[in-house]
Amino acid sequence: MAAEKKNPMSKALVRRETITGYAFMLPSLVFFLGFVVYPMIQCVFISFFDATMNREDIFIGLANYTELFQDKVFLGALRNTAVIVIVSVPVVCVFSLWVSSVIYNLKGAACSAFRCIFYLPVVTGSVAVTVVWKWMFNNYYGIFNYVGTSTGLLDKNINWLGDEKYALGCIILILLTTSVGQPIVLYVSALNNVDQSLVEAAEVDGATKFQCFWMIKWPQIMPTTLYILVITTINSFQCFALIQLLTSGGPNHSTDTIMYYIYYNAFKLYRYGYGNAMGVVLAVIIAVLSAVQFKLAKRD
Repeated sequence: MAAEKKNPMSKALVRRETITGYAFMLPSLVFFLGFVVYPMIQCVFISFFDATMNREDIFIGLANYTELFQDKVFLGALRNTAVIVIVSVPVVCVFSLWVSSVIYNLKGAACSAFRCIFYLPVVTGSVAVTVVWKWMFNNYYGIFNYVGTSTGLLDKNINWLGDEKYALGCIILILLTTSVGQPIVLYVSALNNVDQSLVEAAEVDGATKFQCFWMIKWPQIMPTTLYILVITTINSFQCFALIQLLTSGGPNHSTDTIMYYIYYNAFKLYRYGYGNAMGVVLAVIIAVLSAVQFKLAKRD
């Protein structure tokens, strides 16, 4: 009888707490639906139209998608984006893990100093960082040409950002320097949370440093690694600011990425439907790659 009397009160309490929780979530939920979900639905919807300025949209079905995979510039941008992702994601993850493994055992002040140095490009404005790199790559007075010609490594000045052979490599180099800060901070925190008693027990049993890392530390930092892989992949696919500020896709579309080509079509050529079709394709590619990464990490 006592349990039956308490039961209605507990149900009412749970219902009240649930309503209160949803009430607190409501502002964020409204923002998410209005500024994330709705634009995504609109993006997919408009991708089936010939949408531009000064006239009504014309329904054309899959014509934008058909044109997309016949567009040599888009296919080149897709290739450039794939190169950026394939190079930057493994390098960022491996380099960040290596640096974190070196500095996480340092004393507080030294470890904080290194984390600050590596994280500084992340919090510095992208425009300021780009201006500095643009000066360094300048083909007349840039520091790379000055050092190269002064030491005899270069016979003459190179137009780094204006030569198809070097431009994309320069973009990747800049992207790497601005992408390692956050993974290093995350890896340092993850390594500090590893159960040191297991490491010490393994060392007593004669395990090498590599064995301790591979068998004990690596499994414990796998969730952090998965997060870093996903965000680095997404950030690499969304590389835009560097392209816009340094090369504008040139020379001869050699540094076009999907994100920049979306911007170019939607906001310079005013082909909104075509740009949205590219956005849908990019979202599908990122979703598939993220799902594969989650699947592989879960299997490991």
